[in-house]
Amino acid sequence: MKYRKEKDFFSMFNEKTGQYLRSGIICNGKDTGKDPFMASFPELLDIGIMGHCAHGKSGLCIKAGVECYQNGLNSNAPNMALEDFETIAEQCKGNTYQFALGGCGDPDQHESFENILEICRKYDIVPNFTTSGLGMNDEIADLCKKYCGAVAVSWYRSEYTLAAINTLLNHEVKTNIHYVLSKDTVSEAVDRMENDGFPHGVNAIVFLLHKPVGLGRREKDISIDDSDFKKLVALIANKKYPYRIGFDSCTVPGLLNLSNSFDVDSLDTCEGARWSAYISADMKMMPCSFDNQKQKWAVDLRKNTIKEAWYSSEFESFRNCFRCACPNCDKRDACMGGCPIVPEVVLCNREERTKAV
Repeated sequence: MKYRKEKDFFSMFNEKTGQYLRSGIICNGKDTGKDPFMASFPELLDIGIMGHCAHGKSGLCIKAGVECYQNGLNSNAPNMALEDFETIAEQCKGNTYQFALGGCGDPDQHESFENILEICRKYDIVPNFTTSGLGMNDEIADLCKKYCGAVAVSWYRSEYTLAAINTLLNHEVKTNIHYVLSKDTVSEAVDRMENDGFPHGVNAIVFLLHKPVGLGRREKDISIDDSDFKKLVALIANKKYPYRIGFDSCTVPGLLNLSNSFDVDSLDTCEGARWSAYISADMKMMPCSFDNQKQKWAVDLRKNTIKEAWYSSEFESFRNCFRCACPNCDKRDACMGGCPIVPEVVLCNREERTKAV
């Protein structure tokens, strides 16, 4: 169990089970129940070790009905250098619980993938990653079992999707499914949740909201009025499943608006620049990977440390979007206005809503 004591709260992370606990703000030795706003250093870093996608030119994600927000179809950038990755890990030792390995392609296809996992453990950081599963094999699954906390397979609706899931499960790797929710896929999600349509043995199904970033098109965005999305939320709120169910933080406004059945303490709104950050393959640090195209809030790590980036004016500007959002809404503490990068995907039509700028 890892433990971090901050100025007015503490957090704990079990590297074996993935369980995470954060206290409320502590005053006079008592937990006030009020959530702290941010950590003094990112507890989780999303690291884009992939600068390009080996499958990008084939349009793998488009064929699977998933529109890559990293624009993998068009990127030819180099992958992150091993030396750069170790520089990041060295700065994070004792401060960061987990690395989510990602970027513009499957992290398990990085030319130094095993070395990257070894570096994570060298600096006592738990690595996780998401893959299309196309290149998954027994050798990679062995590495995952040895080093990783969990592996997520993107739901690409193909034989290799199921093959990758089975390979990971056969190697006793904690395996999740990442399912992107768009106008085109939400009805399928409802059908699979109603009819036991996901592979048995997985740890969790995690639903990710489609974003109009990179290859993502706006016409695929889900609205708060989408009947299938409402049905999906109702199903998950009221039915038990043989695996855990999760949503990305981008979906939280919709969950709050559509159901009273969720425990608010189990929902975390956007953690960007508050608890987590993204680092691109070319060493730019930004509050969230969805800023990877415009890089409005990016800080160059070749000129700054991670801590300097965390306390930079760029990151503080991003945090101010949350501080100022929706001051008259009774749910603002749980939602904070939703995504500042693509506010059009915020699942809220309340009159109290004010868009972040």
